[in-house]
Amino acid sequence: MDYDWDLTRIFKNDDELKSTIDKINDLLKEIIKYKGKIFDNLYGFLETDSKIDLLCERIYIYSFLKFYEDMTNNESKELVNSVLNIYDKANSERSFVIPEILKLDYEDILNKIRNDDRLEKYRFYFEKLFKDKDHVLSEKEEKILSDMSSLYRIPENAFEELDNTDISFDKLKDEEGNLITLTNSNYGVLISSKNRSVRKSAFNKLYKYYKNHINTFSSLYLGHVKCDKLISNTRKYSDSLSMYLSSDNIDKSLYNNLIKCTSDNLSYLYDYYKVKKNVLGLSKYHLYDTYVNISSMPERKYSYGDSLEIIYKALNILGSEYIKDFKTVINNKSVSVLPKKGKRSGAFEWATYGVPPYVCLNFEGDINSISTIAHEMGHAMHSYYSNLNQEYVNANYPIFLAEVASTVNEILLSEYLFNNTDDKNEKIYYLVEFLNKFKSTVYRQTMFAEFEKIVHDMEDNNENLSRDTLCNIYYDLNKKYFGDTVCIDEDIKYEWSRIPHFYSSFYVYKYATGFISAIIIVDNLKKDKNYKEKYLNFLKSGGSKYPLDILKDALVDISDVNVMNRAFEIFNEKLNLLKKYIDE
Repeated sequence: MDYDWDLTRIFKNDDELKSTIDKINDLLKEIIKYKGKIFDNLYGFLETDSKIDLLCERIYIYSFLKFYEDMTNNESKELVNSVLNIYDKANSERSFVIPEILKLDYEDILNKIRNDDRLEKYRFYFEKLFKDKDHVLSEKEEKILSDMSSLYRIPENAFEELDNTDISFDKLKDEEGNLITLTNSNYGVLISSKNRSVRKSAFNKLYKYYKNHINTFSSLYLGHVKCDKLISNTRKYSDSLSMYLSSDNIDKSLYNNLIKCTSDNLSYLYDYYKVKKNVLGLSKYHLYDTYVNISSMPERKYSYGDSLEIIYKALNILGSEYIKDFKTVINNKSVSVLPKKGKRSGAFEWATYGVPPYVCLNFEGDINSISTIAHEMGHAMHSYYSNLNQEYVNANYPIFLAEVASTVNEILLSEYLFNNTDDKNEKIYYLVEFLNKFKSTVYRQTMFAEFEKIVHDMEDNNENLSRDTLCNIYYDLNKKYFGDTVCIDEDIKYEWSRIPHFYSSFYVYKYATGFISAIIIVDNLKKDKNYKEKYLNFLKSGGSKYPLDILKDALVDISDVNVMNRAFEIFNEKLNLLKKYIDE
């Protein structure tokens, strides 16, 4: 069994990547020749432009995957920087494209598509372009914005340095009494420790760092928010949120409905905290107590091979075709399995068109590792089916849909494990794991989404924003989302400053909608044995339609408040089941 990925399927070596950069430069010279003549040779232009996109995608993914193998390797870091430079150059050189296309008559383009079958695959591309026509600037203005893109990344880049490279936490004692250094990587383990003094110490020492640097973190984030406002105003959007929702053709009502619906269902979450508080026997239940798994299930170790066998059985409901293709992907030198010195922590999936998807794991042999495999392979199967069934221009599924397939796999695994044990403590463990994931992915991410909206609205309305404003907004949201059962420790007001996703504006709400969509899909799979065909078609759809339309084809209307409420009802059903097993 292979435990490392093979990047030579993208490029044989770094030299081939560098020669591809030369090809991109040649293609950029060629694309310039279409300036003022795009309509005359529409197909030739689109094919050349797509080739540039694909080659840029490949050098980008290859360089970063190689860098993530060993992040201490300076040569790999330099390769990433050279790729980012050509990436920015490609965007700048092609800044004339969209303004020129949008000067054309949309009906003329549609007529051209009707008369040339080769152009049919680009129909949705043009539909998306002309939908946002009013927000595209002149060629000169587009080039200025493109040339400034590296400046917009400065707040995020500085945040990453402060939050990763320059970070330094105090030491603390672990459960065995050993003095260890707190890191972002081990914080998750320490904050969920059965030993209350360990998790309290981890909480206090973590937020001490962010408190000490809150002025810098605030300046960086406010700089990012101001960039959002500048760009949205320049592009003539009503506000920053509308700008970020536009590409997915999503109305602000969905975003607002998510916040309202989550707020209306907070009683279920409050009830869950009461259950955990009672099981733990605490007179005061603090934020650092909320991550403890109240199950007493013993630790077990699994081999990588055994983990895969469990996953195959758990996903059997998706049909033989899915399982066969799953095995093809995961056994194709596509996975970096084990942790190594210098390797990026965590797990992720990345795919480039025409090459099987890659998955990075840091397999530890515990139950969480099995769940991580299922999750990341959900992403991989989504990429695999999309790339196999769509032309390149329509293959990339939008971020709005990115967490759906991965979460479907996680939930199916959880349900399989729950249904295939008679041990009460194991059942409690799997129920708690589900409820915790719902809490962290729906409730928590929606709290983040509400924070982002409040801050951006204040900036868009020219209201005063400061370090204290940010901290107070976040503290008040914690009081709202945790309720009276939980003691809201003051230092939680600094937590917003350590959330990297805030530098990808209005991104986090997609985790919540993705999880809700996945819950509904699993519900449909359990109720209708023929539904799996609709789900497989969802995986094969890529980005061929707007995301809400793709979900609707899978019988999931996430814009419907009733659908959102159904997900919260399932949370409550699991919670009631948990209470039953605890009371037995």
